[in-house]
Amino acid sequence: MYRFLLTPRWWGINVFVVLAIPFCIFMGSWQLGRFEDRVQDHESAKEQVAEQGRERNTQGRPLDALLPVDKETSGEQATATGRYGRQLLVPGRELDDKRGFYVLTLLRTDGGKSLPVVRGWLPGDASAAKAPAAPTGKVTVRGALQASESPGSNGVSATGGLPRGQLGAISSASLVNLVRDDVYDAWVTLDKADSGMKPVPAAAPNNTGLDLKAFQNLGYTGEWFVFAGFVVFMWFRLFRREAEFARDAHLGLLEA
Repeated sequence: MYRFLLTPRWWGINVFVVLAIPFCIFMGSWQLGRFEDRVQDHESAKEQVAEQGRERNTQGRPLDALLPVDKETSGEQATATGRYGRQLLVPGRELDDKRGFYVLTLLRTDGGKSLPVVRGWLPGDASAAKAPAAPTGKVTVRGALQASESPGSNGVSATGGLPRGQLGAISSASLVNLVRDDVYDAWVTLDKADSGMKPVPAAAPNNTGLDLKAFQNLGYTGEWFVFAGFVVFMWFRLFRREAEFARDAHLGLLEA
């Protein structure tokens, strides 16, 4: 009754099943490994930020020695010397589950480039009247180095049309049309905020969080294992149908 398994058609079906199931299991395991790697990166980044927070009393390193910003230098204590210039507000930023805004002031360094410095956070709607003026004269700042932000990621607003003097994302691309100086492709958040503002904690490096890509990997893992189960299900269904036809034919229940 099971001689149909020796037909060329079923040889092809069986070879496909034998190859498809290990392939689906391999791809599912690979996607699961990618998800676990992203989780590990996320945990390592959190530990790095926490460790750097415990070492905030260190002297820090010169800004230029830490550029460009990567996973290793993001969150490191950076120092820069210059004079504060134009001040901007970054609305729609949360801290301690409260909505407020960053006070960002451009520091024109001795090298002629401007460094965005987040001097602190204030609650409520962004208002230039609330933001304290920056210190005058030559200053040396120290804070956690951060990579440029991208609109629509990590809570950064992607909406445009902000009032004059406000900025959606802290990045050189957003500032290039607002200032004449060259702008560093990085920014610094001060360890100690100025004039009663709250300090803005450093964020984890880019591409180390449990972002959409991480959950895509987890979703693909489930899909590949579902495909493997579907292949087994379809093989069993086809086998059962052929076996029933062969049995009915053997009993003479089917016409020739």
